[in-house]
Amino acid sequence: MSAKRVVVIEGEDAAPEAIRPSIELIDRLGVEIEWLHPPVGERGIERCGSAFPAEAKRAIDGSDATLFGATSGKSAAALFYLRWGRQTYANVRPARFRAGFKSPLVRPERIDFVIVRENLEDLYLFLEGEVEDLAPLGLVSPTARRPVAEMGPGRYALKVITEAGTERVCRFAFQLARARKGRGRPGRVTSGTKHNMLPRSDGLFRSVAERVAGDYPEIEFRSLIVDDLAHQLVARPEDFDVVVLPNLYGDVLSDAAAGLVGGLGLAPSGCYGDDYAYFESAHGTAPDIAGRNLINPTATLLSAVMMLEHLGFADAAERLDSALTRAYAEGRVLTPDQGGSASTTEFCEAVAARL
Repeated sequence: MSAKRVVVIEGEDAAPEAIRPSIELIDRLGVEIEWLHPPVGERGIERCGSAFPAEAKRAIDGSDATLFGATSGKSAAALFYLRWGRQTYANVRPARFRAGFKSPLVRPERIDFVIVRENLEDLYLFLEGEVEDLAPLGLVSPTARRPVAEMGPGRYALKVITEAGTERVCRFAFQLARARKGRGRPGRVTSGTKHNMLPRSDGLFRSVAERVAGDYPEIEFRSLIVDDLAHQLVARPEDFDVVVLPNLYGDVLSDAAAGLVGGLGLAPSGCYGDDYAYFESAHGTAPDIAGRNLINPTATLLSAVMMLEHLGFADAAERLDSALTRAYAEGRVLTPDQGGSASTTEFCEAVAARL
């Protein structure tokens, strides 16, 4: 296989401390990857006067994927381009328990599901304003029973669900369920919406999901009100396979799912579009432990597993996944968030020893 070009954006605070040893570990797999390090964030400002200079955009556009750390500031400009500029509409967040993960549940062994979050629409269009600005629209709330503009002073946010955006993320979820069924999973998609209170917006998401389900008769489908889904996700997480959600619900519930298996330090993610994908750990930048070499690199390594699969390095992805799984099962070298005392680099070395 020819070499792949991967952009690396380390992010801020403690995030680079997870990215750097992870890349060294990936290199031990013998895969042909050319790592690109364009100036982004503070480096971009220092070198080019911009947090996301044209050089960084060209690097992303000429690459096969991006591995992103985590951002709390200036690197967000690159993240916005990766997301909206490259139209990576499906945010895939696996929640899979492995022996050794510090789950709060008594019996977490059968947890193995994936949340597919619509990544571009919903309340994430950043369209907000003053309530009184709605006066020209003459909107009257059927619940408050008065014009919305008279309810101010206050603020509003615009929620947008489109048919095209919903259909493509639902098809992605069903195709993922089909692939997982081929690997022994049940082949089940669950959608979650608040269609009882938002019959037009969330109701559209639900109806499109139901229509798409008709094209996948071999995949079981069910639609739940999102609060019921949240309850069942905690009470019976082993019942879920693929969960497809609008943006906001997916953001919230994927973090909750990470908590079920042991925390955000274990939570990978991949964001996929029709012609590009980027991969990032789901946790934040952990400023409280920056510079201490204590951040758990597991989320970054599992995101790298997803990236390797996407790039066609299936064998390398399996080797890295298996080595990490063995390191946790043995439990001798774990980071503090998982009950151990190992540093970030010590954990990566333990995984490398088990490749």
